[in-house]
Amino acid sequence: MDIETTSLPEVKILTPRRFGDTRGFFSESWNRARMAEAGLDYDFVQDNESLSEPVHTLRGLHYQAPPMAQAKLVRVARGRILDVAVDVRSGSPRYGRHCAVELSAENGRQLMVPRGFLHGFLTLEPECHVLYKADNYFAPEADGSVIWNDPDLGIDWGTHHAELSGKDAVAPLFRDWTSPFQFGEGS
Repeated sequence: MDIETTSLPEVKILTPRRFGDTRGFFSESWNRARMAEAGLDYDFVQDNESLSEPVHTLRGLHYQAPPMAQAKLVRVARGRILDVAVDVRSGSPRYGRHCAVELSAENGRQLMVPRGFLHGFLTLEPECHVLYKADNYFAPEADGSVIWNDPDLGIDWGTHHAELSGKDAVAPLFRDWTSPFQFGEGS
């Protein structure tokens, strides 16, 4: 597996090797022992999937507050997305900075988003099927979001229009939101 560091050093791009023949390919998308050797020691407890039918469906920018914070490993089974992580750990030298990575079924890349980061993605094709692992259970009482197109975050989504959930459409601005995460804590 290739492991790349993004502009946010804690956020990693994992690209599993694919072994192909005339039938297609085989790939090991996660191996706990191998990843722990690489310093990515996560105990995933929940697998999630989403299907986004229209192009430019946007899910995010989401988080779960401590103690229910989640790290996520995101990959695409069908389609193509722009996947975004934003450092929101108070005291971080990269507070408010983001990285954006294109993930697709074709490129096989995965994004490892640790706790203390907002996460969201925009579909770049119709019928996107996204899978992700989480290292903590979903807890509605800890669930929150920040508006996707916040001018202070300056994320270039490549569009000014997105299909949003009701919750995401009324998410607060970054400047009006208080981060529950602290730099240097386990979140």
